[in-house]
Amino acid sequence: MVTTPAELITKLDGTDPNDIVRRFAANSAFRAATQEELTTEEDPYRRPVRPDDLAWLDYATPMPADKTLLLSWLLGHRMLRNVYDTDLLHLPPAANPVADRHRGDFYSLDNRVLGALAGPILERHLFTHLDLDREPLATPELGPLKARLRAYHEERSAARDDAFAIALTRRDRREAATFVLLQLSAYLPAAYHAIGHGAIGEYTQAHPTLRDSLLADYAGWSGRAPEYRRLLAAAGLKPGTAAYWQLYLGTSLGRGNHLHYLSRTREHAFRFLGAWVHKKIDDMVTAGRYAAVFEEAFDHRTGLFESDAAFDENRLDALVTELLEPLTSRFGSPVIEEFHAGFEDARRLAGLWDRDLSEQLAWADDIPAYMERAERIQRHITDEHIDVDLDTFVESCEETSTTHVHDEHRW
Repeated sequence: MVTTPAELITKLDGTDPNDIVRRFAANSAFRAATQEELTTEEDPYRRPVRPDDLAWLDYATPMPADKTLLLSWLLGHRMLRNVYDTDLLHLPPAANPVADRHRGDFYSLDNRVLGALAGPILERHLFTHLDLDREPLATPELGPLKARLRAYHEERSAARDDAFAIALTRRDRREAATFVLLQLSAYLPAAYHAIGHGAIGEYTQAHPTLRDSLLADYAGWSGRAPEYRRLLAAAGLKPGTAAYWQLYLGTSLGRGNHLHYLSRTREHAFRFLGAWVHKKIDDMVTAGRYAAVFEEAFDHRTGLFESDAAFDENRLDALVTELLEPLTSRFGSPVIEEFHAGFEDARRLAGLWDRDLSEQLAWADDIPAYMERAERIQRHITDEHIDVDLDTFVESCEETSTTHVHDEHRW
């Protein structure tokens, strides 16, 4: 019998799930960032979490869908990525004492054990909402499923995602494109790490070609690594795993974490395939859009997305047939139902990412207006001798941060 995250949490002898999460986040590699740590390009293990905020955040219960852009979502996905990444090898670009110290903390036995306990708690909190209002496929058969995928591809192809449209119309195109690239760097490598992990196992009796398909996708990403580095360099960025950790949106981390979650929880193997196929469609639709944004902003024509653009609807249809016919012949309609669930969940997370990124880009484009308003407020405070503590305050648990503006970039 499969143990659910809720049952696992119950088995922890009355241990407060929030205490486990807080103990995991107490690792010195995850301590709150200082102003000098806005970027950590030389240290892949330094991943600030803001542990002090965990005193009032509740990870013991599932997050409602309408809370997905609040603070527990961001910090939850930061911590969950830290859990997943302890299974992967990360090396700094060169030896340095600070990274060496954090590497010991990051890969320590204590951290890995606490991560194994905290992971299911975080997964339950962050992903349960996906199960609550998902529309099932009316007829769990291959034909209707393929029709659903074709309709989604056509819909996405016809409707331009808001984030790309906004990025191409901002006053500072380079800054907007850099932020888009930062979010891609939080998602794309993690997604391929999850795909590589999904390929590991012995299941060729049930599906003789699946492992090769997953490995080919991962190998394709590995082969494009030089082009990925060149694109980052054109933006003045480096390819470190957590180099710009403080700048990653929770939705960007969440999309990668979702694929990790499904590839690691092997009872969700068919959901993982649905999420993987969603990624193939998403890559196909967005390939030209990413390329256009980055070429205009950085004057750099990248080949990173060429193979994604070449993956057309006919190849998609053939892939779905190849994936599902052997599995449905052995395991029946549950394969279709689970595949569809993984696809729909990935679709929802991609839509949430587009909304989040669009709002961030639109807000950042109006910084001068916010600065002018802040100056007027400050003059009023000064002229009226109003006593306001402007640097120390207590935030409500419903806020991700109090909105304010600095003349320099600062968190």
